[in-house]
Amino acid sequence: MTTPATSRPPRTVVHLRAAVAIGVVCALISAFVLIVPLRGALDDERAFRAAVACAPGDRGDDCLWTVTARVERTERKKGGRRSASFWLYLDQVDGKSSRTRLRGHEHEFPGARPGGRVDVTYWRDQIRYVDFPGERAYTTADPRGDWRLFCAWGLGVGLYGLGFLVVTAWWRRRHHISRRAYSWQYGTPLLGVVFLAGVGALAPWPAGSPGEAFLVAGAAVPVVAAVCAVAVRVVRRGESGDDTVAVTPAFPAEERVFPGVIVGEVPYARADGMLAAGPTGLATTPDPTGAALRREASPALTPVRARPPYRTDPQFPDYGGKALVLECEDEGVPVLVVTQRKHMRWVLGALRRPAGVP
Repeated sequence: MTTPATSRPPRTVVHLRAAVAIGVVCALISAFVLIVPLRGALDDERAFRAAVACAPGDRGDDCLWTVTARVERTERKKGGRRSASFWLYLDQVDGKSSRTRLRGHEHEFPGARPGGRVDVTYWRDQIRYVDFPGERAYTTADPRGDWRLFCAWGLGVGLYGLGFLVVTAWWRRRHHISRRAYSWQYGTPLLGVVFLAGVGALAPWPAGSPGEAFLVAGAAVPVVAAVCAVAVRVVRRGESGDDTVAVTPAFPAEERVFPGVIVGEVPYARADGMLAAGPTGLATTPDPTGAALRREASPALTPVRARPPYRTDPQFPDYGGKALVLECEDEGVPVLVVTQRKHMRWVLGALRRPAGVP
């Protein structure tokens, strides 16, 4: 059957452009995160680990200086559902009041009770750790390990973007393997890309350095590629042959109105709106009640077969990926009726109502 003509670009072109744009944006974001914030976090960690105690009377940015303080009070940080933390308010012996945030709950630190004496250590004008009696607690300003968040973002977003570009390039060269607009042969590699991006985002957390995280992500690439290659071959065999979808007609006793469109060079075609299927036949309407601005389908509209959407189809709503296409003919004119899969039975019932059925 010939697809109804359309002046709009094929959906394949639109999808390819969107895919390339997504891949390029992700790659640029990843490059920025890995070059700028990640490098800065690593430099801060190295500087903090190499810092030594300041000379008497010196409070420079790159040395550690410690002050004795008294705990005034504690206050649980509001909104921290994922990781508990609390504020520690301090009165320092030099007369300065300060506060710092510690991870965990107050009861986990017996020395954090009001009136307790602690030593707080500064680096670059921020409290980096607190020495309680017999215990050292690093604050949330501790720069060690901050690189992991930036590395996770950089690897996750970067692998997703690069994988998106690779799959898109492969699909552009091999799109003839399936006519379907939502082929699993395209979706399967994309699932692999998502999984690979997840590995990249998780790799930095147990790793001791960005290099280890990159090695873990790199080792996952051939594994994911091999699994996707096998899955594509399996799915390709499942999609070969006739792609007609079997739909059992349902004959509505009263009119049903649901989202749907009719595409073709016929007077009752409508690119958006609703379909009304009932005992009198099929109609298009922009009215959810089905009462206003109706366009009744011709009695000569004859269904041929139901199938999935094709990339070469005119643009129409995909209904969240659940669209089904009914190929029809109206005195030799090709017509497509598109609606959600669950509603297609009512369309067929309205077009194939046997004689004598009320």
